[in-house]
Amino acid sequence: MPIKPIEISVMESKAANIYEAIVVLSKRARQINEETKLEFSQRVETIQALAPTVNAEEEETELNPDQLKISLEFEKRPKPTEEAIAELMSDQLEHRYKDTEAK
Repeated sequence: MPIKPIEISVMESKAANIYEAIVVLSKRARQINEETKLEFSQRVETIQALAPTVNAEEEETELNPDQLKISLEFEKRPKPTEEAIAELMSDQLEHRYKDTEAK
């Protein structure tokens, strides 16, 4: 997979400075990653629930083709960092500071 370079000046224009942009991107990438993990585990659990039960000895040799399809589908998806960068560059990502005043 080739690396796509990004102009620092373009990224810096989306936030107050480059460091802020990197923090925002990393937090959003973590959120996307957690959402993807959750979706993957839910889909695999439904397949495992529908699959017939097998003995422990047989389980090692059997590969579920549905699980394989799901894992291949998730591998083809863009990486969380790529999604976060795309969201920031297309102005779909909003960020704000927490209120520093204690209420």
